[in-house]
Amino acid sequence: MKGTRTWLLVCALHGVASMLLWWAGESALATLTWQSDHWQAQPWTLWTSAWVHRNTPHLIVNQVALGVITGLAWVLRPSRLATLAWLLAWPLAQVTLLLWPQIGHAVGMSGLLHAAATVMAVELLLKRVPVEKARRWGLMLAAGLAVKLLVAQAWHQPVAWDNSNEISVVLAADLTGVIWALVLSLGLIAARRAWSVRSARG
Repeated sequence: MKGTRTWLLVCALHGVASMLLWWAGESALATLTWQSDHWQAQPWTLWTSAWVHRNTPHLIVNQVALGVITGLAWVLRPSRLATLAWLLAWPLAQVTLLLWPQIGHAVGMSGLLHAAATVMAVELLLKRVPVEKARRWGLMLAAGLAVKLLVAQAWHQPVAWDNSNEISVVLAADLTGVIWALVLSLGLIAARRAWSVRSARG
């Protein structure tokens, strides 16, 4: 239950911080936005850039998606390891965008939300949550994420123009969010099991 509380607190942090920053001035937003060419001078942007949104539709879409993630967490009750994996994926997914030189900056929660969905898919697939037919739901969630990534093909087109919201979308953030969440989730679970075996052997 402690992991679930922490997860829900992180969701609340994202929601509140995003709303507060919506009213911030341009200079404040610039200080909190991740820029590929000088992020080392502003390392906090690896976290804060997720809360910056370019327009109202962008904010609303991410807030609705965050609400879905929060609702899923309330039902699934993710473990502490799941929450830790999501927290670690947060900055790592952002800094990995350096693999694509054409990405000058990145804002919004899309990558973070894809990471959260991936962590939940792992929890379901490995039956680490008290949900009936967990693996079936996990497969559906994982399949949905896989189809979305295959359609976007962010490895070829890391940035795309969204006509409906009139902003550039960093598709690569979704990809890095999923990859890091998968690696961290499985890695932390494997480490926990190895530690348990080692402890049992004395």
